[in-house]
Amino acid sequence: MRSSGGVPVKIISLIIALFILLCSIVLSSGMGAVHIPPLKVISLLWQKITGWNIHIDYPESWNVILFNIRLPRVLLGTLVGMTLAIAGVVFQALFRNPLADPYLIGVSSGASFGATIAIYLVWKFSWGGFNAISIAAFFGALLTMFTIYGLSRIGKRTPVTILILAGVALGSLLTAGTTFLMFTASDAYQTIHTLGWLFGSLSSARWSEVTGILPYLGIGFLFLGIFSHRLNILQLDEHQAQALGINVEQTKLILIFVTTLATAAAVSVSGIIGFVGLIVPHIVRLIWGSDHRFLLPMSGLVGAAGLILADSLARTIFAPRELPIGIVTALIGAPFFLYLLRKQKRDIM
Repeated sequence: MRSSGGVPVKIISLIIALFILLCSIVLSSGMGAVHIPPLKVISLLWQKITGWNIHIDYPESWNVILFNIRLPRVLLGTLVGMTLAIAGVVFQALFRNPLADPYLIGVSSGASFGATIAIYLVWKFSWGGFNAISIAAFFGALLTMFTIYGLSRIGKRTPVTILILAGVALGSLLTAGTTFLMFTASDAYQTIHTLGWLFGSLSSARWSEVTGILPYLGIGFLFLGIFSHRLNILQLDEHQAQALGINVEQTKLILIFVTTLATAAAVSVSGIIGFVGLIVPHIVRLIWGSDHRFLLPMSGLVGAAGLILADSLARTIFAPRELPIGIVTALIGAPFFLYLLRKQKRDIM
């Protein structure tokens, strides 16, 4: 079903999605070995935010569990899920490719290679609240993006096809490098640690990581909000977009850079989490339409709520052991995506 409603309908949909996201944050923050009821979570959050002393009975350990362990993890999952979903929207629009995702032009391969080097060389330094693995992953992703863009540049133009092919080629090379380091690691822990990072996890989430990635995500979201109407125009032929006053090459460069910046920041603290950036934009587009001024924020809200759900399942379904989030997102997302495609096929017929 594709929504044909006007602006009021879309605003109401965004409000409902925001409410669902807030409910997901509250419920997930209370889930775990020590259960904290939702009303208690809300009361503790209200007390923390406002400073008002609410007289409620609760063990003192709840404060530590909620504010030092669970809430940073849930909020980090919110930011990562939001970023991956929005990045998927942008790349699918820029490349006019329904299979595009945030990792299409080698961001994941560059981040994985950087993180693997940090694990392999046992780097111990930290900066701005990030550990060596996160820093190496961040710069690995950015350097990969700049390299691919430089290789794809032809005069003053950057053909999308060449950009994608360069991303696939360099991504394959970096993936081979990551695999080589894993097989030649002298310590099995290094290989296990690398595998855990490659499948994605929020288990080590801290407040420093939440606040650390906010500036990068803020810059990315700001520019994407400003350029959302241009994404609609870019769905036309590039010559038509140029005739409508859009500097196509400049717009592509800005969108690719800010989207990669935000994705690199998200991936650096979560590892590689697949399917969110591929599936969520399709789900939102199939149900609510393809106006990017609405598609971007709605995808962000749905992606955030979806990743919170996936992480909650990952840490509770086989507790005290955790599943990699990437497995959960695939198990949940792929069947639902196939259902939506089948439903759309019936509507067309």
